[in-house]
Amino acid sequence: MRSVITLTILFIVLAVVGPLLAPHDPTAINIPHRLSAPGDEWLLGTDALGRDILSRLLYGARWSLGLAFLISVIGLCIGTLFGLIAALGGKTADWLVMRTTDTFLAFPELVAAVVIAGVLGAGTGSLIFALCVTGWMRYCRVARGVGLTLKTRGYVIQAKLAGMSALSIARWHYLPALLPSLAVVWTGMFARAILGISALGFLGFGVQPPMPEWGTMLLEARLHMRSTPLQMIWPGLAVVMCVLAINLAGDALRDALAKENNAV
Repeated sequence: MRSVITLTILFIVLAVVGPLLAPHDPTAINIPHRLSAPGDEWLLGTDALGRDILSRLLYGARWSLGLAFLISVIGLCIGTLFGLIAALGGKTADWLVMRTTDTFLAFPELVAAVVIAGVLGAGTGSLIFALCVTGWMRYCRVARGVGLTLKTRGYVIQAKLAGMSALSIARWHYLPALLPSLAVVWTGMFARAILGISALGFLGFGVQPPMPEWGTMLLEARLHMRSTPLQMIWPGLAVVMCVLAINLAGDALRDALAKENNAV
């Protein structure tokens, strides 16, 4: 567990301070050194335009993880809000929210995101909007499920009888109980957001060149996959290791919460 947490923290630190550690300008074109093999000057080699791959990976971590964090937080807020509305708003509100959630869940998230991004056009704004629209439903289901469970608790009933508003009850009684479950869901959705950003970037709908992003780096390297496969291996490995570390951290958090609940 410690190694997983350490690896996750390492990726987060790289996303924050990575640009300060980059040995070269990630967008500087250097044609004489294009497709250079790893060496003393270019630790991971260069791409088709002579740009340092290591520098682009470090800068790309900020884009990939930063956007994934933003998207997962927005999805968390939207999903939690709708879930609480479904749990506290009565049968009509519950029916409307859950039918909307089921409608969104009927479509594969990535396919829906590609369609939305394709309609809106390539760009960072379209990427964020597409992944936010398709990434809030699981939070909603969790928030509704926990909310319906808490609705019959004695302290919640007493709060209602005391005249507390629905907003105050949600703030002081529902949200603290929701946080552990939502934290576990959030780690999984954070990892899914990284995959979604990379996938849309590889399809050309994500962060646009020359800014480095791991999915965009895969897209640019595909033409030289046979001659210089390391161009695709490095960003692909970064995506895999980052997503794996976050998913394992989420599993560790879930197990820790389960042990705590059993102990109680």
